[in-house]
Amino acid sequence: MSPSFPTVRTPAGPVPPGAPAWNPQRPSSMPHHRYRSAYERVPIPLTGRSWPARRLTQAPLWVSEDLRDGNQALTVPMDVPRKRRMFELLTAMGFKEIMIGYPSASRTDLEFVRHVARTGVPEDVTVAVLTAARADLIEQTFAAVEGLPRVVVHLYTPTAPVWRRTVLGLGRAELYAMIHDAATLMARLADARPRQHIRFEFSPEVFVLTEPDYVLQVCDGLTALWDASPDRPVIHNLPATVEIASPNVYADQIEYMHRHLDRRDSVILSVHPHNDRGTGVACAELAMLAGAQRVEGCLFGNGERTGNVDLVTLALNLHAQGVDPMLDFSDIDTVREVVEHCTRLPVHPRHPYGGDLVYTAFSGTHQDAISKGLARHARHAADLGVPEREAPWEVPYLPIDPADVGRGYEAVIRVNSQSGKGGIAHLLREHHGLDLPAELRADFSRTVQEVTDDTGEEATPDDLWELFERTYLRPAAGGPVTLASFSAGETARGVHVVTCDLDPGDGRRHPCQGTGNGPLSAFTTALTSAGIKVSVLRHETAPAPGGRTVAYAECRVNGAVRWGAGRDAEPLTASVNAILAAVNRAATEAAIAFEM
Repeated sequence: MSPSFPTVRTPAGPVPPGAPAWNPQRPSSMPHHRYRSAYERVPIPLTGRSWPARRLTQAPLWVSEDLRDGNQALTVPMDVPRKRRMFELLTAMGFKEIMIGYPSASRTDLEFVRHVARTGVPEDVTVAVLTAARADLIEQTFAAVEGLPRVVVHLYTPTAPVWRRTVLGLGRAELYAMIHDAATLMARLADARPRQHIRFEFSPEVFVLTEPDYVLQVCDGLTALWDASPDRPVIHNLPATVEIASPNVYADQIEYMHRHLDRRDSVILSVHPHNDRGTGVACAELAMLAGAQRVEGCLFGNGERTGNVDLVTLALNLHAQGVDPMLDFSDIDTVREVVEHCTRLPVHPRHPYGGDLVYTAFSGTHQDAISKGLARHARHAADLGVPEREAPWEVPYLPIDPADVGRGYEAVIRVNSQSGKGGIAHLLREHHGLDLPAELRADFSRTVQEVTDDTGEEATPDDLWELFERTYLRPAAGGPVTLASFSAGETARGVHVVTCDLDPGDGRRHPCQGTGNGPLSAFTTALTSAGIKVSVLRHETAPAPGGRTVAYAECRVNGAVRWGAGRDAEPLTASVNAILAAVNRAATEAAIAFEM
């Protein structure tokens, strides 16, 4: 029984004036008038933008937020063992800066920060901790990081007008004073720990809705207060806490700050995009074009609401453009499995680069192009004299070589009712060593589609082989007419004679003989003498696994055209069986009766 769904409200009303005839869309009932564009909510003062002409040529400093922002988004937050497993994954992948927690926010976060302090971190890895702009929380944070050799203390506070009014109840001057006091305390506490290398980060939360002049005032004030220098830079992290506009607007906001921040060579410009509009990856990429040097995000995009920016996609987007991502995804399945274990969340099977099905094509046209592309890639690598893994990659529909991330080619092409002859032929060739003639591919694909339409299920390579064997090979020995005996010889130059006994299935043997310019033409003549009018339209043989030969024959049998196949150590036997399979298929499928 089909489920019952409520009725969806269909847009109604007149088509807007001036709409072209090809666009009959009508107004929806949704209250879009309640919302304002970003341009009406915050000044976007940038002019003469330069980011559109730039190119991404190197990776930013990646910062994993999986243990904090990612963790706070989980229904069941990670415990210390799961956090430890995630931390080990991140360091193994090559992350050099990792947010490990908000130690004043929960006991688990504090326990993990202390765990990391006790067990140590790789010597080139810096950990970060988060704190709000409150003296007691800052003091707890500095107590928690005791013993960590390299740490970034990340101060944040909302700065946008709506948050100032609604959450904090503070004006611009009052909030600036609060941030300044918090930063002063941080500097004093850090000075008291000369053996630790402590750096500072500030995030004006909801940067995208904060007045640009106010962000500059706050950030420049902290740059001066913390006495930033090129060898001890401050991090100013400008988050799209809630996405409000298309990615080009975020890029404009970042470029404006990039141009106007004081002591720019002493500032690491960082971004922290979220994905409320589904454009977090694009926001991060355009922000890098606009001057961002550091990106905070989570593996596979986990995070509050619709998620933090997806670092897997971002990094492998660079890889696909010939830029070293400076992170190792060569075993993407292990990365995904660890993340799924730690977060208890599944990664979507079509997730870019890492999903189970992301390199898989079911569409016939896609399969045909991929199959041809892989074959051409192999030939090109051979021509260059290099391994396929080293050859330039140009395969249709596959932006990167799946082998780069530890995937094989077995699952690149899979067959269901949407598939075509190219994909079916590719799987038979790769898994069973059969390279079907082009015309037979089309014939077999119709058979496969009938089966997959009927079952609604995928056909595996073994399913395809069983169906091919049942359709084209077995009829030679299991149809209405079989060979009881067969012999062939050449009586004179170019004159071949075939003598055989046919078994029509009624217990009798029907002897027949034929002559031709080759053994196959002699065989078809012998069949014709027995009342089975056969002509071979196409015939091919090819090597098959196990030292055998496979033969394919398209035959016209008493007016019906059918394909057959044979497989044997002897090429002639394989070819005779292929013709006989076509005969029996015609007899069965076209209901042809032979009078012998």
